[in-house]
Amino acid sequence: MKSRKIKLFELSYNVGFIYRDFLLLHFQEVDSMSGGSTGERPFSDIITSIRYWVIHSITIPSLFIAGWLFISTGLAYDVFGTPRPNEYFTQDRQQVPLVNDRFSAKQELEELTKGI
Repeated sequence: MKSRKIKLFELSYNVGFIYRDFLLLHFQEVDSMSGGSTGERPFSDIITSIRYWVIHSITIPSLFIAGWLFISTGLAYDVFGTPRPNEYFTQDRQQVPLVNDRFSAKQELEELTKGI
């Protein structure tokens, strides 16, 4: 049990350093703020930094790839509970699956999803 606590502490310690490095990438420490400076790094300094491009050249494409995989594998349909494009119409039901009466919605939904 003691080793788990040490590993958890080491993990949180490492995550703290990663977060600190992220903050240092986007903000700089300013000893004296004069002339209305907020202490943030100028945007031109950030985008001309090699460290910025090393981090973002990996993270931005990976976000696009993750989103594409989320949609193309159909996981988005499962997570949000929406029907897939081939499930809107069945052989028995060719009309648009709409609920018309809010007071009998449960009964209408059971009728609409009977063939699925």
